[in-house]
Amino acid sequence: MTLNHDLSRRYENLPVFIYDDQIEASTYLVDNILTLLSLYESQGKKLVLGLSSRPAMIPLYELFARTYEKGRSFKNVVVFGINEFYPLSRNEIQSHYRFMREYLFDVLDIPNAQIHCLDGDIPRSQVARHCADFEKKIASYGGIDVMITSGMGSNEPGSPYSSRTRLITLNTNTRISAASEFFGVDFVPNYSLTMGVQTILESKTIYYLAWGEGESKAIKDLVEGKVDETHPASFLQNHAQTEVIIDRAAAAELTRVASPWLTGPCIWNEALTRKAVFWLCRQLNKPILKLTARDYNDNGMSDLITERGPFSKINIDTFNSLQHTITGWPGGKPNADDTTRPERALPYPKRIIVFSPHPDDDVISMGGTVARLSQQGHILHLAYHTSGNIAVFDHEVTRFLDFLQEISPVYGLDKDKTRAIFEQASKDLSQKKPGEPDSQAILKVKALIRRGEAKSACHYLGIDQNNVHFLEMPFYETGGIKKNPLSEQDIDIICNLLEEIKPHQVFAAGDLSDPHGTHRICYTAILKAMEKLRQRPWIKDCRLWLYRGAWQEWDVADVDMAVPLSPEEVIIKRNAIFRHQSQKDPAMFPGNDPREFWKRAEERNHNTAVLYDKLGMAEYQAIEMFRLQREGMKI
Repeated sequence: MTLNHDLSRRYENLPVFIYDDQIEASTYLVDNILTLLSLYESQGKKLVLGLSSRPAMIPLYELFARTYEKGRSFKNVVVFGINEFYPLSRNEIQSHYRFMREYLFDVLDIPNAQIHCLDGDIPRSQVARHCADFEKKIASYGGIDVMITSGMGSNEPGSPYSSRTRLITLNTNTRISAASEFFGVDFVPNYSLTMGVQTILESKTIYYLAWGEGESKAIKDLVEGKVDETHPASFLQNHAQTEVIIDRAAAAELTRVASPWLTGPCIWNEALTRKAVFWLCRQLNKPILKLTARDYNDNGMSDLITERGPFSKINIDTFNSLQHTITGWPGGKPNADDTTRPERALPYPKRIIVFSPHPDDDVISMGGTVARLSQQGHILHLAYHTSGNIAVFDHEVTRFLDFLQEISPVYGLDKDKTRAIFEQASKDLSQKKPGEPDSQAILKVKALIRRGEAKSACHYLGIDQNNVHFLEMPFYETGGIKKNPLSEQDIDIICNLLEEIKPHQVFAAGDLSDPHGTHRICYTAILKAMEKLRQRPWIKDCRLWLYRGAWQEWDVADVDMAVPLSPEEVIIKRNAIFRHQSQKDPAMFPGNDPREFWKRAEERNHNTAVLYDKLGMAEYQAIEMFRLQREGMKI
């Protein structure tokens, strides 16, 4: 269901609809499109759609496919693709055309003559004519009826309002964000063919989609910012029939979500009070216990004092709630009063599973806490959902196989056999096109590289090698960026491990902003597995703690446990991350942040400690933060 639309939207310059998740939002949109399609068919007309090929569109496209399977025809739909990399063949896996072909054109009954996509493989001399013909084709249908997009095509900052379909040079940030699709930024094309801003804005209706907290800042800029050529999506504010459709995570920075007390009256529960107080502290650069009644009154929070005051009580209660999140015993402190501690004292030792989507997320996100749990005597298991094999550079394979060739005579191994392995691998790698999936043999070697690094990190942290589990969930093992849907087989793998260990604590990645969506899938698999096992006696005593990874950190208002790290423990965490050598200098999929993962982790953990200090807590070198998963909680 949507959030309460009666809330004041005086900061918003576009209609925004916030849904619990992508599926609910996409269902709303599909229903609208099908209703409009039926209306057009009754009038003897075709429905013209402009469509994006970004990953955010996948839930929508999958729902279209299910609708078709149930008998709904799409033969009266015309499709225009928004953009295409240039130069790039339509057969390449990164092609926007191929994306839509696999998700739509090969699945639905849209006639080929009604499919119009820009061609990234035409000669440069023909580009201008191709773009002009594309514009004429749109006009021949009377324009685009509905534009569904998760961006403004490839219109880079500075694109003018009057721009039409054209060839555009991609900026560095755009190419970095596309690096995961091409297995490295060096392979991303320098250009793109794209509909222009005016072309998009001439659509009768526009739906703008966004999912995940990684889109939250862009959504705030789009909805609440000023219209500016440096942010081409802001031109949508001038379009009379635009709807922004997002999930809760993407709405996180909107004023009515981040600071609803600025938009009108609030229901001041404990969670919102805590959030408001921390916000006020940051606005005024004051610790909690130095806030005054005037501070509350001057910043739109007088009703908070009225309902839950006096201000001194609010300050003390909030201070205590934050202080009680801090613990040096993330598994619970035995033989201690746990009344105000985030985790139970008993049982001790606890059986604990730390789930890691890739073979490095554990140490990047909570390496200090893993070390602490190991030192404090808990029965600690590390479980890696995926092999992480697509995130290994080819030269790493060459290096390891060369080592195998060199070491063979030392141990009397068959030199001819190892040489043949090396030569075959070299041949496979040399014949592979940029971005093309590896052979199964190469993928296996890359998986073994990641596995060896994870084992090394676990050994360094003192974890029993028998307690290190490589799950290799089938959804991931495609060899490419595009993954299979989550299946019962995937969920059963999680169930089997949970049943075997019967943990008292589970730590899992709640970071949903990774570039290729694996974290979200892995988190979903854990939730589905625990739901499947909900009647087991042990699960009633199991707590699910969520950490965040390299791309995002919890808001301090949402934190239930904060584990401080000493300078020495920061070094231990750094060394554990360094064991993952294939992910350094740089990693293949860094996202939009150019820093190495270890640097991101240290700066994020240090900044958290600084924030706690500014709020009035003790001064620490670094802090790792966790949120307790509660029934029905949305992240």
